[in-house]
Amino acid sequence: MSHEAANRFSTEIQRSAEATVVRCHGALVSGTSNILQREVKELISGSAKIVLDLKDLTYIDSMGIGSLVRLYVSAKSSGCSLQLINIGGRVQQVLGITNLLTVFGTAEDHNLPVH
Repeated sequence: MSHEAANRFSTEIQRSAEATVVRCHGALVSGTSNILQREVKELISGSAKIVLDLKDLTYIDSMGIGSLVRLYVSAKSSGCSLQLINIGGRVQQVLGITNLLTVFGTAEDHNLPVH
């Protein structure tokens, strides 16, 4: 992964009694998707619910989608719920085309607070 790619994506993690929220910033693409994969995978065993806040996610490609799917499968097999909130227009379009919006469920579907 190039240094430039690593600078294009970052996360902030906030834990609460209800859920662990992972705020994603930048582009979730080839070269950066492993960052999200690594950070969220570490959270799965200690969390009942993980919420990915995609408000500041500017772009997603097939590698980013693959990363989301792998995290969803890992979470589900560990008894952890993985949900998405604040999905922007372009990202929502890509997830809609791939029918992943119905798979993940969103915070709006589960009455979680949305920022």
